Amino acid sequence: MPCSFVFQRELLCYLFVTFQARQINNECCEFLPWLQQKAGTEVSSVLSVGNSAFGRSLYASTAIHAGDCMLKVPYSVHLTSDKFPLEISPFIDYGVGSVSCVAVVLMAEQKLGMESRWAAYITSLPQMDEMHNTIFWSEDDLQMISQSPVYKETIEHKANIEKALECFPQIFGDIRLENFMHACALVSSRAWKTSKGVSLIPFADFLNHDGTSDSLLLSDDYKEISEVLADRDYDVGEPVMIRYGKFSNATLLLDFGFTVPNNIYDQVQLWMDVPSHDPLYAAKIELLNKHRFPRGTKSDGFNDARGPFIIKEVKSAEGKGKGIPQALRAFARVLSATSVKDLEEMALEAAENDGRLARRPLKNREREVHAHRTLLFRVERMVRDHDAAIKVLQSSVVSVDDTTLFVRRGMARDLLNGELHVLRSAHTWLANYCAALC
Repeated sequence: MPCSFVFQRELLCYLFVTFQARQINNECCEFLPWLQQKAGTEVSSVLSVGNSAFGRSLYASTAIHAGDCMLKVPYSVHLTSDKFPLEISPFIDYGVGSVSCVAVVLMAEQKLGMESRWAAYITSLPQMDEMHNTIFWSEDDLQMISQSPVYKETIEHKANIEKALECFPQIFGDIRLENFMHACALVSSRAWKTSKGVSLIPFADFLNHDGTSDSLLLSDDYKEISEVLADRDYDVGEPVMIRYGKFSNATLLLDFGFTVPNNIYDQVQLWMDVPSHDPLYAAKIELLNKHRFPRGTKSDGFNDARGPFIIKEVKSAEGKGKGIPQALRAFARVLSATSVKDLEEMALEAAENDGRLARRPLKNREREVHAHRTLLFRVERMVRDHDAAIKVLQSSVVSVDDTTLFVRRGMARDLLNGELHVLRSAHTWLANYCAALC
């Protein structure tokens, strides 16, 4: 899928000067007829392909009304993992995941060049230097988002791609890691999950993302088509957009390579752990394991990491704290226990109710406040770190001639600003909750 049409304001101003808003070329004009011939049916009569500053885009070629079906792409022209060339299919390790498998299909077609039956589609896909998924960022680039969980996720994602590559035989000769990363990023940023698995859907993946749109890609297994209905009216020449999903900037940046300013779906991952020096360490770990609290891999700073706990914006500073996971507050209550008796009482309360551990406020107000102050201090530290990182970004000077860094700095700012907004809302609620109990 192409980059978000709703993009960094400063980049938009820059690109407005250096690019035409829309360029139609022969390649774009030929794509839809090629796809319709391949599908054996009409895909769209109301959309046309164009180039914008953000890559391939779809525009209304006639007036479109809310509820109109704008496109129908048959399953027969979806690019899926079952389309391996017959000569290599027996050698593929399907255990590495659907994205990697479709990436191999993509690479097989790329190797064929213009002889590929998918050449018109393959050549329309973004080149590596046009993509901004964080796996393509340099270490210096990644330092801009080192305070965000996306930093660690990026490192893990790159390691997983490298591991997946080892599972495939050298069917194309010497496969370079960066080429496999490119193929994987193309799939993760453009594909949808259908009954056929992970599917690249030509033409549909030229649609740009608008997080406020109600238009989604729908799949009809009975008719074996994927389609998009208009959520509003479009004038001729207007860019048409859909919502890829309710994705935070963290997900958009990692998987799609763009961000959305003021993203209403922003959220923050928070990891917690029981300190190894806690006298009740073993008892607390046993209780958490018994109640199946999410458990992460051991890493620096986490003796027995729990999470990720997903914090979303807390919209009411005086309400019930919706946005802060109940499981996170429960973990903090377990952490605040100072005796085996405290832990036994929480286990008994869970058994007598719905089975969930420490979901009710502790009867001991002092411990309840202590539990939530533990969260408050943790969130407060993240607020400080994010705020400092944003100030560094704002103070740094980047030439508009360095387009890649210019773009990525804007993305980093969107990511950190969104997470900071969420963290501040959680901080405010936690502070008010503790003050009300004191």
